[in-house]
Amino acid sequence: MFKRDLENLIEEKLFKGKAIIIYGARQVGKSTLLKMIESKVDKKIRYLNCDNNDIKKLLTEPGINELRRLIGDSELVMIDEAQRVLNIGLTLKLLTDQMPQIQLLVAGSSSLDLSNLINEPLTGRKFEYQLFPLSIKELTDHFGYIEANRNLDHYLMYGMYPDVINNPGSEPEILNNLVSSYLFKDVFMYQDIRKPEFIEQLLEALALQLGSEVSFNELAQLLQTDAHTIQRYLGLLEKAFIVFRLRSFSRNVRNELKKSRKIYFYDNGVRNALLQNYSPLASRNDAGMLWENFFISERMKFLHYNKFYTKRFFWRTTQQQEIDYLEEYNGKLTAWEIKWNPKKQVNLPKTFTKNYPDATTHIVNPDNFWEHVGVM
Repeated sequence: MFKRDLENLIEEKLFKGKAIIIYGARQVGKSTLLKMIESKVDKKIRYLNCDNNDIKKLLTEPGINELRRLIGDSELVMIDEAQRVLNIGLTLKLLTDQMPQIQLLVAGSSSLDLSNLINEPLTGRKFEYQLFPLSIKELTDHFGYIEANRNLDHYLMYGMYPDVINNPGSEPEILNNLVSSYLFKDVFMYQDIRKPEFIEQLLEALALQLGSEVSFNELAQLLQTDAHTIQRYLGLLEKAFIVFRLRSFSRNVRNELKKSRKIYFYDNGVRNALLQNYSPLASRNDAGMLWENFFISERMKFLHYNKFYTKRFFWRTTQQQEIDYLEEYNGKLTAWEIKWNPKKQVNLPKTFTKNYPDATTHIVNPDNFWEHVGVM
């Protein structure tokens, strides 16, 4: 069982008069996190798992008297798999308004239903957090720096879902099961998906274009559909916390790309499972792409868990000058060139340094990236 960085953030917000909502992909450890918090809180606790049909039924459009009977004298109410409850947002609003003495701690495996049905009813009444697969910082805290550094290639190959880390030797089996049985379950359950196989085809195409600019029109031609359908399905995959996008940065330079985007995966293991490619990094031609995906996703975890609210981009010109990754925070730019080979000489584009002279720049590789993701 791993200590999660999100645990401290949640504990700080308990009993502050607002519901706490935890989003995240399936199997990232949300239920385990709830149990860890439960073990440390000296309050009367009611744990409600909406995988149970009777609990789900009780929380679907209940009256206040029904809720009072269900909650009893509990002070902390944990609702797990909350996305299974129709109109869960209205139920949570009723609990928050009518029973302000209780602390709500709610977890859901996707934002497909939760965000749509919670945002409006609970506006101003909630703290929201996302739980990711394990971070390199959490693994370093658990195993120590030497072990985490030794296993870095393994993390780039198989990712960092808790079940993957906890079952060495069974990584391909676990990842294949995750991709085939769990990861898309919310997409299929809550959306009108007429061609489920299209999801996998789209993800395979995105996996092959990792680190490259993505064209909706080109994807549409490849998959024999239209750009609108590509955008819709991509939006669903983002809401299910499978992929995320970076958009291009543009401020001053005429030939900067202004409407491009790149797509990355939250977890390297999921990406490799989609392609059924677990060959060693030394023999792969996509090692640099995997390293770029790893660093950007780790940076995202670090920012979220430390409450740094930044805008994130990549930068490229029509002449193919590029910076892999940028952040804008309080009006200040920071840029990272992400290189797999520590010995490779890197020169930052003069167009960028000339037009953004105040930007802080870094060149990161597997030897020196640690401090950029919170491992000091």
